[in-house]
Amino acid sequence: MLVSSSFKDYELIDASNGEKLERWGKYILLRPDPTIIWDNGNLEEKYKGKIDAVYYRSNKGGGHWENLRKLPSNWTVNYRDLTFNVKQMGFKHTGIFPEQAANWDYMINKISNAKRPVKVLNLFGYTGCASVACLSVGASVTHVDSSKGMIEVCKENVISSGLKDKPIRYLVDDVVKFVKREIRRGNKYDAIVMDPPSYGRGANGEVWDIEKDLSNLVNLCLEILSDKPLFFIINSYTTGLSETTLKNLLIMTVLKKYKGNVSADEIGIKIKNSDLILPCGIYGRWESYD
Repeated sequence: MLVSSSFKDYELIDASNGEKLERWGKYILLRPDPTIIWDNGNLEEKYKGKIDAVYYRSNKGGGHWENLRKLPSNWTVNYRDLTFNVKQMGFKHTGIFPEQAANWDYMINKISNAKRPVKVLNLFGYTGCASVACLSVGASVTHVDSSKGMIEVCKENVISSGLKDKPIRYLVDDVVKFVKREIRRGNKYDAIVMDPPSYGRGANGEVWDIEKDLSNLVNLCLEILSDKPLFFIINSYTTGLSETTLKNLLIMTVLKKYKGNVSADEIGIKIKNSDLILPCGIYGRWESYD
């Protein structure tokens, strides 16, 4: 399992009965997580007086945040030299997936060691933490997401990290349509990272279904990879999709065209003062030989 231990401004304090208690900077949040099926006590009672906000699910779907103390509309946390904005978003989100720090480290090291200009394409880029990581070590980045709101948060993260003058393009677009246009334009990228949702809609209502559409997207992306690509990363949080599935997909696509290595595994976060690790999705990775 891929686990990062370098995110000092974030801690997974405890996990029990479908809930996780986390420290984001100086604030403590309690959020639901359906993968936590073990019992380690009632966290809301166990940490009474220490929790700043709780996200409560609704039986009708969705849910809401309830602040137990006054919180700012957003605050920042640092990861190494990067600065990200934390927000209490809908559907329990905060704008950051801290387990992805292990992938940020990988991308930073790979780009730094390339010692040449690197163009990165981030598809389904969300709030852009991966984009910021790549930008911080000299890559030029194209960040694509169908949500204008997420693009705006990405811009905030770039500015907060002191990188606003670095080469990044922001596009509110459907990723499949974007990649097809890039093929026609003849644009190429040295690295591609994507975090496809299980289901979603593009900027103009295009429907995305990971089981039906991911293979086609990866094949399209082959046509915009450069002659000497560095890496191709797929992250997934889709229930029922295994890391072996992602590995097989990359073997049957990227590895057929480019020499390199394919790996895949779970990605997770260590629970503080515990031997347990919380699984937080999977990743598949093709990388060039060093």
